Amino acid sequence: MDLFEEDAPGEGPGNAPEFTVSELSGAVKRVVEGEFGRVRVRGEVGRVSRPASGHLYLDLKDDRSVLASIIWKGQAARLTHRPEEGMEVIATGRLTTFPGQSRYQMIIDDIQPAGAGALMAMLEKRRAALAAEGLFDPALKRPLPYLPEVIGVVTSPSGAVIRDILHRLRDRFPRKVLVWPVAVQGAKCAPEVAAAINGFNAMTVGGALPRPDLIIVARGGGSIEDLWGFNEEIVVRAAAASTIPLISAVGHETDTTLIDHAADRRAPTPTAAAELAVPVRLELLATTDALGARLYRGLDQGVRQRRQRLTDLGRALPQPDGLLAPARQRLDFLGERLKGGLRAATGQKALRLADLSLRPGLLRRALGEEDRRVASWAGRLGPALDRVLAAQAERLAQRAGRLQPTLVTDRIARASDRLAGLDRLRQTLGYEATLARGFAVVWGDGQVVTDKAGAAQAQALELQFKDGRLAVGGKPVRKPKPPEPEQGSLL
Repeated sequence: MDLFEEDAPGEGPGNAPEFTVSELSGAVKRVVEGEFGRVRVRGEVGRVSRPASGHLYLDLKDDRSVLASIIWKGQAARLTHRPEEGMEVIATGRLTTFPGQSRYQMIIDDIQPAGAGALMAMLEKRRAALAAEGLFDPALKRPLPYLPEVIGVVTSPSGAVIRDILHRLRDRFPRKVLVWPVAVQGAKCAPEVAAAINGFNAMTVGGALPRPDLIIVARGGGSIEDLWGFNEEIVVRAAAASTIPLISAVGHETDTTLIDHAADRRAPTPTAAAELAVPVRLELLATTDALGARLYRGLDQGVRQRRQRLTDLGRALPQPDGLLAPARQRLDFLGERLKGGLRAATGQKALRLADLSLRPGLLRRALGEEDRRVASWAGRLGPALDRVLAAQAERLAQRAGRLQPTLVTDRIARASDRLAGLDRLRQTLGYEATLARGFAVVWGDGQVVTDKAGAAQAQALELQFKDGRLAVGGKPVRKPKPPEPEQGSLL
């Protein structure tokens, strides 16, 4: 029965057979599998997906069409050549349909490489040409700053990539981030990415916007066609000419673009790029604390070792008592000898004195010699003393001539003014001046009373005002006259 046969003339639409969706899908599947039981297809591998189930999902394409294909988990494990994006392959399998999405697909049993695809060949040719110019030279790679203050990110502002980067930076070490929005796919991708890299490099240090210390060019995964903008020559040259260190984080770990070769560092994912950009703050603090603890232990151990060394060297030194014992013994010996020596010297002097006292002639001769020596010294010192005295007299006369009476009188006047000022200050600070302002001094039994208890214990109280004292009863108190001296007895 022909499923697509038109209604016969004269028959209404109610006479056409009705099929369920599943019946129609099953019929189409039987037709496709019956007509194409087993086929061999040549094409270029496009998108390749490897989910957790272990199956391989890929596209076979040419310049006009795309054929969805599947390699089941068991068959994928036995493949000798793993399909990679951009490879030109010959796939052997069977055609079938997938009713869940109303599409046909190929179940691949075997796949063999048939040569590089057109895109891969063009990519390899461009890579070789740029490498020959030295754009990928490792000597041109710049080291990444350890802790950049500002990070510039070139990516799409609406994708998950920027959120992943910001989240990872916030977890590891928060930094300032400047986002340059660009298209990460399509015809605008390459010129916008190159302009963003050049724009970050054109910023001036200390300008209105801070110049980044590090640039991250990031995009999520995709097919080779999706990532082709990052293979363009304009992007590669901008990355190689950047004076700011640049991290390339385009695609996933298996994706490789030409900007990865020109960048200073390549990150497998955008999240990994954020991890390369900054260290972990907590780990840095822990490392600092550990180094500080090691430094303290090293200092403590060094002090202990030097103290022990000093103690060991001190044991080799002689004891203080041992050093002083010979000197102390010699002092005792000399002290004992001193007593006898003093007695002997005193005896000798006494004998000589007695001998001289008994011989007046010797004394007269000695006195005569002393008189002559004194006269000789006086004769030599006389003129010198006269000259000294004359010089002193001349200096005194000159000094007396320089003295002026006005200087003396001025000095006396200043001293008098200072003395008068001190007297006024004494009067101001004295308690008599305080009495003149309405205060009084309480006297009790001849002593100043400063509290209630002292006033209660006093036998007589007096109040001293500025003009005199007044007893508490109201009568002025007169100072007692000093007792007259008793007249002595004439007897």
